[in-house]
Amino acid sequence: MFTAAKDALASHAARNYVNGLIKRYGEVSELKIDSRKKSVDVVCTLIGESEPVTVLIENYRIESNGTKSFIEVTALTCSRPWLHNLLEDHARGRRLELPSWAAAAL
Repeated sequence: MFTAAKDALASHAARNYVNGLIKRYGEVSELKIDSRKKSVDVVCTLIGESEPVTVLIENYRIESNGTKSFIEVTALTCSRPWLHNLLEDHARGRRLELPSWAAAAL
């Protein structure tokens, strides 16, 4: 029960955070974190796309290095082949620094 509430709060905060990062490309309408499964389900409307795009981060890992925390996406799928390929080439396997609130939530 506590995990579900924590995930719901983290999902809301993450959606707002990611929307700030991608506002030039579109908007995230849904973002659901499942910290037990280490997965994230994202639905977004991208500029130029007529239908919503879904991205499923099937697995991620969190690493800490001193006071900084990083996320590494280890497996993902996407509803658009072109975006799937882009994410495979530029996101999967790369460590991205997390804001401190996000590291605590994941």
